Amino acid sequence: MKALLFIGGAVAAAGIFLLASASGETTLLPLRYPVLLGLNAALAILLAALVTYQLVVFARRYRARVFGARLTLRLLARFALLAVVPGVIVYAVSVHFLTRSIESWFDVKVDAALEGGINLGQQAIDQMMLDLQTKARAIATELSDRPPAQLIAGLERMRERVGVEEALIVSASGRVLATASEDVTKFVPDLPSAQALRQARSSRGYATVDSAAGKPLSLRVILPLDARALSDESRFLQLRQSVPASFARSAEAIEGAYRDYRELAISRDGLKRIYVVTLTFALLMALFVAIAVAVTQSNLLAEPLANLAQATQTVARGDFSQLTPVTSRDELGVLTESFNSMTRQLAEARRLGEANRLAQEAAKAHLENVLANLSAGVLVFDHELNLSIFNPGAQEILGAELESFAAGMREQFVAHGDRSWHLETSLKGTGKTVNARGTALAHTAGGGYVLVFDDITQLIQAQRATAWTEVARRLAHEIKNPLTPIQLSAERLEMKLAGRLPAEDADTLKRATGTIVNQVAALKAMVDDFTHYARLPAPAPGRLDLNALVSEVLALYETSSVPIVRQLAPGLPAVWADSAQMRQVLHNLVQNSQDALENARPEANPSIEVRTEWLGDKVCLSVRDNGAGFPEDLMTRIFEPYVTTKARGTGLGLAIVKKIVDEHHGSVAVENRPGQGASVSVLLPLAQAA
Repeated sequence: MKALLFIGGAVAAAGIFLLASASGETTLLPLRYPVLLGLNAALAILLAALVTYQLVVFARRYRARVFGARLTLRLLARFALLAVVPGVIVYAVSVHFLTRSIESWFDVKVDAALEGGINLGQQAIDQMMLDLQTKARAIATELSDRPPAQLIAGLERMRERVGVEEALIVSASGRVLATASEDVTKFVPDLPSAQALRQARSSRGYATVDSAAGKPLSLRVILPLDARALSDESRFLQLRQSVPASFARSAEAIEGAYRDYRELAISRDGLKRIYVVTLTFALLMALFVAIAVAVTQSNLLAEPLANLAQATQTVARGDFSQLTPVTSRDELGVLTESFNSMTRQLAEARRLGEANRLAQEAAKAHLENVLANLSAGVLVFDHELNLSIFNPGAQEILGAELESFAAGMREQFVAHGDRSWHLETSLKGTGKTVNARGTALAHTAGGGYVLVFDDITQLIQAQRATAWTEVARRLAHEIKNPLTPIQLSAERLEMKLAGRLPAEDADTLKRATGTIVNQVAALKAMVDDFTHYARLPAPAPGRLDLNALVSEVLALYETSSVPIVRQLAPGLPAVWADSAQMRQVLHNLVQNSQDALENARPEANPSIEVRTEWLGDKVCLSVRDNGAGFPEDLMTRIFEPYVTTKARGTGLGLAIVKKIVDEHHGSVAVENRPGQGASVSVLLPLAQAA
C-alpha cells in the first residue's frame, strides 16, 4: 500500500505538472490538453478509488471495534483537516485570483493602448513611406531624360543628395541599368520582383514594407521612368530605406503583444475554464494523496501505539510472553523497545516470584504435613495474641475445649512476655493432662507466639499402672504369705478353746475367729486380684468374630435381673484379639453395668446395651447403661486400680480392661451421657489391618 501510494503520488505530481505546462502554452493546447486532461481524470479516479478502499477498510475495523481504531480515527481526522483546509483555502484564493487576473488582462485601457501603439507605428512607417516616395519622384523626374551612360553617375549623386540607402534602375525585364548604395561591400542589390514591376507600371508606382525573416525592416518604393522614345524599353527606379532598428523592434514587440492579446481575448472564457479545471484537478489529486497519506500515516502512528496498548492489556492480564514488534528507530521504536525490556524484566521477576512462591508453598506444605502428622498439638498466635493456626493434633487433643485452652494460654504469654515457659495442666472437660511449652517468635519473621503441647494422660496412666503393678506384686508377695498362718491359727484357737470356755465366751470366740477367717479370705481374694493384675498373661491374638463372642458371653446373662439389649452391626469384620482376654473384658464391663444398676428403681427401666460398630480400620465394642454414670471427680483416674464407687471390690475391673486393650493395641474411653448413664467404648484393630 505504501509503494502504491508513493507511485500514485509521483504520477499525480507529474500529471499535474504536464497539465499546468500545457495550460501555459496556448499553441500546444489543441494537441496536449485533452489527452492530459483525460489522463489526469483517470488518475484522479484511481486515487479516489484507493482512498475509498482505505476508508472502507478502516470503517470495517472501526465497526468491528478493533483496538486502536479510535486513535487512528482521531489522527486521520486531524491529518485530513490539516491537508484539506489549507488546500481548499488555497484553491478558493487561486480560483478567485486567476479569474480576476484574467479579467484584468482584457481591460479597455490595455486594449486602447495596444491599438494606439499599433496605429502610431503604422503612421510613422506611412510617413517614412511618403517621404521616400517624394524622394523617388524627385529622382525619377530628374533622371527620366538622361541617357544610359549618365544614369550611374547621376543616380549616385542623387542618392547622396536625398539621403537614401540604396537606389536602383532596372529595365522591365529585370536587367540592372544603374545602382547606388551606401554599403560598398554589397555587390548584388536587392532586385524587385516581376510582380512588383508590373504593379508599378500599372499603378504608376509601388510601395511596400519588407519584413523578411532574419533581415531588418525596410521600405521599398518603385516608380516608372518616362521613356525618351517610344521604342525605348521601360525603366523603373527603386529606392530602399531601412527602418531604424529600435523602431523596428518596438513595432514588432507591439505587434506581437497585440496579436497575443487578441488571441487571449478570443480564448478568455476557455482560459478561465482551463485554469479552473487544472486547479481543480490539482486540488483533488492533492487532497486524495493527502487523505491517503493521512490514512497511511495514521496507521503508521496508531499501529505501534495500538500494539503497545494491546501488549499493556496482555501484561495486565498476567501474560508477559507477548513482545511488541519494533517497526522504527524513532521515539516510538525506543518506547516499544523499552516496553519489551520492561515486559522481559516483569516476566523474569514473575518467574523468580513464582519460583519463590512454589518454594514457600513447598515449605508450607512440608510444614503443614509435619504439623498434620504431628501427634503433639501446636497453637500459633499473632502479635496481638489472636489464634491464627492450629494443627489437627491440637484439635484431637483439645476437642471442644480448644478456645478455652487458647484463652488460658494467652494469659500465660501475657504473664511471661517474651520469655519461654513450661506448664503442665489438666483439662476440666476431658480430664486429660497436657504438657505445654510456649515461646515468642522472632520479630524478623513477623512476630507472634507458638505453643507446643502434648497429651501425657496415657503416659501418666502408664506410669501409675506400672506403679500399681509393682505395688500389686509386692502386696501379693508380702500379704499373702502370712494370711494362711493367720487363718490356721484362728481356726486352731477355735478348735482348742471352744470346748473349754463358757457358752457365751465360746460364742464370742466363734464370731471372732469367723471374722478373722472371713477377712483373711477377703484379703486372699484381693491379693489374688492384685496378683492377676500384676501377672496378666501376654495375649495370644488371632482372628476373632466379635459378634459371635458377644452373643456367646451374653448367653450367660439371660437370667440377669437387668435386661441386656444387643445392637450388633451386620457383616462386622474379624478383629485381631485374644478371645479369652476379650471375654474377660466383656464380663468386666457387663458386671460393672449391673453393679451400677443394682439399686435402680423399676420405674427407671434399667437396661444395658451392648453395641458393635465398624469404624474404618477399627471395630468399636461399647457397653452402655442408663444408671447414674461415673462421678466427674473420678473421670481422670477411672482406670487406676482401687478407684471405685462400690462398697466392695478393689476397683481393678476397668484397670484390667485398660491393660488388656492397651496390649491389643486398641483404646478404651469412658463417658457420661447426659441423662442416659455411662458408656465404655473399646476400639480394636481389624484382623486384616493387623
